[in-house]
Amino acid sequence: MLQRDPKSHKGQNGRVAIIGGSHRFHGAPIFSALAAEASGVDLIFPVVHRCNEAVTLGASLNFIVHTFEGNSLTEGDAERVLSLLEHVDSCVIGPGMAETPENIEAISRIVFGVHCPLILDAAALHLSVLGGRTKEQTVILTPHKGELARLVRKDLSSLARNEMTALAELVADEHHAVVLLKGHEDFIVDVSGRTKTVKGGNAGLTKGGTGDTLAGLIAGLIAQKMDPFDACVLGTTIIKKAGEKIYKTKGYAYTTREIICLIPEILRASH
Repeated sequence: MLQRDPKSHKGQNGRVAIIGGSHRFHGAPIFSALAAEASGVDLIFPVVHRCNEAVTLGASLNFIVHTFEGNSLTEGDAERVLSLLEHVDSCVIGPGMAETPENIEAISRIVFGVHCPLILDAAALHLSVLGGRTKEQTVILTPHKGELARLVRKDLSSLARNEMTALAELVADEHHAVVLLKGHEDFIVDVSGRTKTVKGGNAGLTKGGTGDTLAGLIAGLIAQKMDPFDACVLGTTIIKKAGEKIYKTKGYAYTTREIICLIPEILRASH
């Protein structure tokens, strides 16, 4: 349950940063930021490539956009991001970012130096990124099957579902993290051994941006002081329910933006 002090003021009900994007994938961090906005947080800070600045600004009047200049994050960019993250309640890193050595190094620097809860997705799901963090940090990993394979350095193509969930449990324990393994059925596990399988949704959720949306929604819920494991369970439940609701009128021909538009309604109903 999300609770608010009726006398609270701007910024006290969640501040979220989203770091991501590239020349090719401008939409990913925007989906994350829009989902965080739809969760009800007060302030959203997208950090995107300079070439994505205009489209990100145009996506919402509420976005406070920061930019980096080059094709990849630099050490200087990482230091500026760390200054920003001193003032936020959660941060998504990775959506739409190119997996360049420079980006991985900068992400590692950010992860090592930050104290707010982190949701690591896409390009941020690398062992070199996880190796530099302390186990006191709150970290949520959101891999699909291919990204899980990268984290465990194994070919998972022939593994059964129960074998993959066992590997997710191993990753959660080894990296002291909450792991949300995305798939037809989403599987969530934390370091204490809590697990949850979330079923539902439909094949329309295979379209681009739904994973970015999920990461941003989870960040928004955590920024509003929800337990990270519970935020993962609620986040994936909301996305699946949104897909089911839209399917009734549009079949599979719905968009990720339409999923995001349903988040407030389904979140309210979940209370």
